[in-house]
Amino acid sequence: MGKTIAMLHPGEMGSAVAACLVNAGHRVLWVGAGRSATTRERARAAGLVETASVAQAVQEAAIVFSICPPHAARDVAREVAACGFKGVYVDANAVAPDTVREVGKIVGAGGARCVDGGIIGLPPAPGVKSRLSLSGEGAKDIAALFAGSYLVATVLDAPPGAASALKMCYAGWTKGSTALLADIRALANVEG
Repeated sequence: MGKTIAMLHPGEMGSAVAACLVNAGHRVLWVGAGRSATTRERARAAGLVETASVAQAVQEAAIVFSICPPHAARDVAREVAACGFKGVYVDANAVAPDTVREVGKIVGAGGARCVDGGIIGLPPAPGVKSRLSLSGEGAKDIAALFAGSYLVATVLDAPPGAASALKMCYAGWTKGSTALLADIRALANVEG
């Protein structure tokens, strides 16, 4: 039997992750107030159930996913905590490990547990497998939600912050390698 999960911000990545959850048999809620027509269409296409407010979504959900712009991660956590959420909060934002640990303290003060998630790759879809690294207490349960989906979830035996650190290391490696190759090519062109 599926779980009820809130995906607060179904942007391009959030709606794709939510679609994986819906396809795995879970009921996924979202908050439609103030959202654009594009977001509404993404949520509809992903099979999400609209709720009137964050308070309603977190009251109905056992798990809350936060996939939002990095600058909003703390504010989203504060809003969820203020609603009295006591389930599992998955911070899958592209933020620094210290930010995830701070988010964990915010939601933890309200009684929720925080699982750190680091997404690597494009939004998951048919023919496009992406990776989700998870760390923290409850990471195995979150990974199990994605069994058989286009999002390959891997559990790191580490506290919150480890999954975000892995994502940062991967981003540093890919971007650093590209910059190094560009410099090498520039040198080769200068030297003929």
